[in-house]
Amino acid sequence: MTKYIFVAGGVMSGIGKGVALASIGRILKSKGFKVAAIKIDPYVNVDAGTMNPIEHGEIFVTNDGTECDQDIGNYERFLDENLTTDNYITTGRVYQAVINRERNLGYKGRCVEVVPDIPNEVLDRIDKAALSRVNTFQNQDKKNGLAADFVLIEIGGTVGEYQNMLFLEAARIIKTKKPKKVLFALVGYLPILETTGEMKTKPIQHAVRTLNEAGIQPDIILGRSRIPLDEPRKRKISCFCNVDIKDIISAPDVETIYEIPINFEKENLSKRILRKFNLKSKKPDLQDWQKLIKTVKTVNLVKSQQGTRGTQRKQTSNVVKIGIVGKYFETGKFVLKDSYISVIEAIKHAAWFHKRKPEICWLSAEYYEKNLKKLRELKEYDGVIVPGGFGSRGKEGKIKAIEFCRKRKIPFLGLCLGMQMAVVEFARNVCGLKEADSVEFFPGCKHPVIDVMPEQKALLREKKYGGTMRLGAYNCKISDKTISFRAYGCSEVSERHRHRYELNNEFRSDLEANGLTMAGINPEKNLVEIIELKTHPFFVGVQFHPEYKSRPLRPHPLFREFIKSILNSKRI
Repeated sequence: MTKYIFVAGGVMSGIGKGVALASIGRILKSKGFKVAAIKIDPYVNVDAGTMNPIEHGEIFVTNDGTECDQDIGNYERFLDENLTTDNYITTGRVYQAVINRERNLGYKGRCVEVVPDIPNEVLDRIDKAALSRVNTFQNQDKKNGLAADFVLIEIGGTVGEYQNMLFLEAARIIKTKKPKKVLFALVGYLPILETTGEMKTKPIQHAVRTLNEAGIQPDIILGRSRIPLDEPRKRKISCFCNVDIKDIISAPDVETIYEIPINFEKENLSKRILRKFNLKSKKPDLQDWQKLIKTVKTVNLVKSQQGTRGTQRKQTSNVVKIGIVGKYFETGKFVLKDSYISVIEAIKHAAWFHKRKPEICWLSAEYYEKNLKKLRELKEYDGVIVPGGFGSRGKEGKIKAIEFCRKRKIPFLGLCLGMQMAVVEFARNVCGLKEADSVEFFPGCKHPVIDVMPEQKALLREKKYGGTMRLGAYNCKISDKTISFRAYGCSEVSERHRHRYELNNEFRSDLEANGLTMAGINPEKNLVEIIELKTHPFFVGVQFHPEYKSRPLRPHPLFREFIKSILNSKRI
């Protein structure tokens, strides 16, 4: 019988509900249980595809083409499994389904109401995710009745938001129907005041009270803070929140999020969960995970020796310094790392694989547009990545950065838009096509080396933007004797996409004649998927997003090869 664990948050968003859920899933999976993970977003958006990355964070894409919240990426990385559209629920999707069913007389003419029909739709989707989980296991199918042992559901935002009332109501309903099959975990924050130095429990107390008002009592509280919770704080939370002190789990800040499952096990979290469900505890098999954390802690002991700006830096052989040239991380005076979270994690995975410490720096594409002389700062980096994106803002800065990397032989990896800008740069500065550009930015350009995909033209005219790009997994045939072939070790792969524009085949012969290698081609539509330069230690651009498929224990081949090329170069 499937068990359900709801994870909600109190005090504020962004305190780690997603990685907490992913960590619980990893622990339960290590004990031999089948786990399904679901993210509930309270947005009215049908999916995350039309959201601004600066506001919402990275848009993650699944194999089946679902544009979803970045937490789905965390679930995939921790569970080492590919999730689907069934694992993502939004307010928009729920209401859309209910309205469509009503229009089709699915409710047999009765009055359709917010309660109970909206919560019931949520519950139906949770059960569907539990069953679809079976498809990811070999030799198992729905006929055997083997659904997930555990369904972990994260409710986005905080418990005090009006948008979450219906999702909390759905959770309350399932708890009422299946009292011994449902558990609630609340992730709350305990601030430490600088003036007094005291860790305060009141925010968690208020969060629990708010959850109580929705008819829900948490079974477990995960206390997030800068440092571990002490016994006095645990006793206070236990007393005022009516939770066993053994179920108050300390969740302090860590060097890497992958350390969280290990910390949870030190606090006996899985033992407490299984006891509540009357299940036998097994010895967790987290050896590979523990080995990873040991590697991370070992490489993190090394400190790079950074020279002054504009001078050649000195660096230990254990550190690789990667610059990401983008535009989605600046929000006022703050840096939003979540905009490129999958890229960041993929770099870490690959660096750790090679027993190196990654140092990642954010480089503004717009900054280079206004300060071309500052491009020489790129010499301070062992490698440069230009990630995906949309819109013309900062694109000339990206092109200039790519040109600098090409000429100075700095290892370069271009992802989606990064690949397209590499093509534009090569066409302009090597092929002599000075007016080369992408029709996304300059529809009437003389040399449209990046053009809109034919099937996308009608969609753009009709302003059908949501969920209409080339999304999800597509095949790519790789030419032998290329960097990509060396990285993958095979001639055909499947990678995830999210784009409307592509390399214009009318310019392929000219680009190839001047030295640009078309290393990967989609066999179904003859689209260029990978470009390379043979005369460069590592100059690779890909139309897809390899970062989506990287795992901490299985780094993506291209990122792995990218770091390897840095280690093989004379720069380290």
